[in-house]
Amino acid sequence: MITRQADYAVRSVLDLSLRPEEQAAFSRDIAERQSIPASFVAKILTRLARQGIVQTQRGVTGGVRLSRPAEEISLLEVIEAIDGPVSLNLCVRGPDLCPLEQNCRVHPIWDLLNTDLRQRLQNITFAQLADGTWTTGLTGEA
Repeated sequence: MITRQADYAVRSVLDLSLRPEEQAAFSRDIAERQSIPASFVAKILTRLARQGIVQTQRGVTGGVRLSRPAEEISLLEVIEAIDGPVSLNLCVRGPDLCPLEQNCRVHPIWDLLNTDLRQRLQNITFAQLADGTWTTGLTGEA
């Protein structure tokens, strides 16, 4: 399950994706439009800025905007910027995390499903979310 912060991050990036690239937004306006507490939005945007997903500028003419085009930002990237690696089970995060991995009959299923989930999230961009064509990301089509 993704955290509430990751959900808020996705909604914040989507909000920015719906704006013209050159138009910045204020975090308080994002919070209001997305029904997110303003204090959460400020913290989330700071983390997203550290990950290079958004850029912020202080002042009256400042605000926040995407650091690159929405078609270059994936759903997976934003979720992992907040929550870390997406995984269905701890055993699929890496070798030697589960002592039963070599003899586990379930591990290959978790691994397959986890790979599929990550690919699907990687294939969905914020441009697709913004224009409603995100279902193409489910099939891997561009």
